[in-house]
Amino acid sequence: MTAKQWTLYEARARIIKSLAHPARLLMVDELAKQPLCVCDLRKLVGSDLSTVSKHLAVLKNAGIVADEKRGSQVFYSLRCPCVTAFFTCAETVLKKTLHDQLQSLGGKNRRGA
Repeated sequence: MTAKQWTLYEARARIIKSLAHPARLLMVDELAKQPLCVCDLRKLVGSDLSTVSKHLAVLKNAGIVADEKRGSQVFYSLRCPCVTAFFTCAETVLKKTLHDQLQSLGGKNRRGA
């Protein structure tokens, strides 16, 4: 593997890590619908302003969201809406895993009976 390839994997990992929190996933889902101010995101997440700001900084540093100052408020928007396709993929993995687990349990029940 070349250094360039490894760098790409590291960059991908940074993006995926930035999404690795339920509050950030919620924010990305909501920002996919429309730009929102920090105050609205704070209400959605149910955390204090400092915590929400830290989550937004993680998403911004990863290149997922952009901010825009409008008067005294800061609005955030999703820079790359395609990131929500990853959520669809993750949900497919969850469904398949659940299906496999249910299949496995069904097989165990038949053998144990």
